[in-house]
Amino acid sequence: MWKRMKVVIFLGPSLEASEAKKILDLAEYRPPAGRGDVAGAADEGFGIIGLVDGVFYQKTAVSPREILYALKKGVKVVGGSSIGALRACELDVYGMIGVGRIYRWYKEGIISADDEVAVVFHPTTYQPLSEPLVNIRATLEALVSRGMISQREEEIIINSAKEVPFHLRNYTRIIQKAIQELGRERARIILDLLKRERIDQKKLDAIDVLKKVRELATSDGSV
Repeated sequence: MWKRMKVVIFLGPSLEASEAKKILDLAEYRPPAGRGDVAGAADEGFGIIGLVDGVFYQKTAVSPREILYALKKGVKVVGGSSIGALRACELDVYGMIGVGRIYRWYKEGIISADDEVAVVFHPTTYQPLSEPLVNIRATLEALVSRGMISQREEEIIINSAKEVPFHLRNYTRIIQKAIQELGRERARIILDLLKRERIDQKKLDAIDVLKKVRELATSDGSV
């Protein structure tokens, strides 16, 4: 008879826990990880750790060293969406499993900065209060592919987004910053498009993490 493997997921603004439990219910869900949380989970006997969200600026972030510690103990660590994608890009050569589009963007060098995935969120509900740059990129890319905006307009908006501090980023502020280059009427049209066609890439990738964890747990007879 299989022994159930303990599973923990560090999750916050990328996906609500209530939604996550519909995908992977037999896991323990914990708040965004900070320094020491992954190593602590490994010491508690968790066999699979899903790292989605973590703190960046509020307190010290999860370190590569503690993930390596967990991997050396035989723990399977899956990362994507947010700090999980960052750490997976750094540590996949050591056995950490990276999933999702954002992880691939980091791996391929399309993005490199930490603030691409950074958001400010409510301290108790974890509701995101700003728009991460990776979501903006995904939305703009989709609009370009459908011929709804030009590549030049995409470039203008990305550059404007980078000039807005991560904790203040939202589509209204970004378009206001780009209005001189876009023109007032075109800026209004694009703002409506961005809000209507918004892609939440961090949420999509968080779901991918859960699915990968479920796959690993199932293959081990854990769920």
